[in-house]
Amino acid sequence: MLKTGLSTCGRIPEEPLFREYAEAGIEVMEISPEQGGYDLLDFTKLKRLAAAYGVELRSFHLQYYPFTQVDISAPDGALRRASVRLLCGQIEKAADAGIGIFVVHPGGEPVADEMREAHLSASGESLCELAEFAAKAGGVIAAEDLPRSCPGRDSAEMQRLLAADGRLRVCFDTNHLLREDPVDFVRKIGSKIVTLHVSDYDFTDEKHWLPGEGKVDWQALISALKETGYDGAWTYELGFAPPRTLKRARDLTCRDIAANAKALFAGETPDRKPLDY
Repeated sequence: MLKTGLSTCGRIPEEPLFREYAEAGIEVMEISPEQGGYDLLDFTKLKRLAAAYGVELRSFHLQYYPFTQVDISAPDGALRRASVRLLCGQIEKAADAGIGIFVVHPGGEPVADEMREAHLSASGESLCELAEFAAKAGGVIAAEDLPRSCPGRDSAEMQRLLAADGRLRVCFDTNHLLREDPVDFVRKIGSKIVTLHVSDYDFTDEKHWLPGEGKVDWQALISALKETGYDGAWTYELGFAPPRTLKRARDLTCRDIAANAKALFAGETPDRKPLDY
């Protein structure tokens, strides 16, 4: 079994959350602040809490919104360079806490068809700069596959972006692919995948549902990841509260996440009964 991880997804990474992770058996935390929370993070405190509760700080989700202020694919050179500078500052702080994987969105949206080439080119340039900075900080950039018109919406675009620098890697978001089957994506990207954002969806748009609530063939996906030699964390990225697209009788808990992972790795269908759909 892979280590079970969970993104904070805007939740405040204070002691109660670390305690909840530890008591549920969630071993890995991805720090992912709400968009206004990046400057509020105390990385010295996070490192201390992680050590106290035995929770690994493995990855950090770099800022990606608002797109008018953060877009590494912006053809506007001034915005692109400002975005790279902002993310480099976040990498430097997170690296001091021992975090080694920095998840980045290759761009924002919407991207018009006639501007797609310009956005992909600018994104590749930015990713190369970020890869260089992250390497000096002892880490690696993991570009995330994205939905809809965003740069990096399928394996072909991801491979193009990865070609910008051999040190670049991938954060595979299992619910973002709208143009390609997730299993095919894994087989094409292969060992470049170093971390995951695990959630389910209906293949129509991203949903960030709990695995078992959507259409992903989880056993086929797990098998494909094994074939690539993936040995990173099985990190969920979803909120505890029911999304607008799905009804549940109650909010999820860390224990629900841990139970879901245990079932998936036992080859079982996750039990939905406790959630009283």
